[in-house]
Amino acid sequence: MRMNHMEMHHMGMNHTDDNITMPPHQHPTTSASHSHEMMMPMTFYFGFKNVDLLFSSLVINTPGEMAGAFVAVFLLAMFYEGLKIAREGLLRKSQVSIRYNSMPVPGPNGTILMETHKTVGQQMLSFPHLLQTVLHIIQVVISYFLMLIFMTYNGYLCIAVAAGAGTGYFLFSWKKAVVVDITEHCH
Repeated sequence: MRMNHMEMHHMGMNHTDDNITMPPHQHPTTSASHSHEMMMPMTFYFGFKNVDLLFSSLVINTPGEMAGAFVAVFLLAMFYEGLKIAREGLLRKSQVSIRYNSMPVPGPNGTILMETHKTVGQQMLSFPHLLQTVLHIIQVVISYFLMLIFMTYNGYLCIAVAAGAGTGYFLFSWKKAVVVDITEHCH
């Protein structure tokens, strides 16, 4: 397929004597130091040479850098788990509107019992809801960072994500309050 000069110009390609080249902002690299940009591993591996960590400027090349990245990723995953639990706690503390709803339920010997349920909520235009929104955005960004780190397929970094998430859950989730309604008749 041949393209004329105008078609190639609109696609951002340079034209030189019937040779089609890469777009002007993309240049193939031939040096060994940039070869990590050309290929992404698609299987798990354990290594510390040319490991990209989220940004092109964050490249791991030594065991010390990998150890530092491991600790940082571990702490980020722990923070993510703590943030999830903290958001739940803040939500419970900021619930302001309380409604009680009663509904009839069948009782023993054909009687009718009234069961009361409590509904709580937040106001949309309030500081607690705004804070929850900001914390949710931070939680989403961190979750995507952790996913992208795991998708490097580097075994060390994958272990750091999993171990940090597990440790964070262990440390923070036991504080989760579970409310049990002792008047609940349906189990």
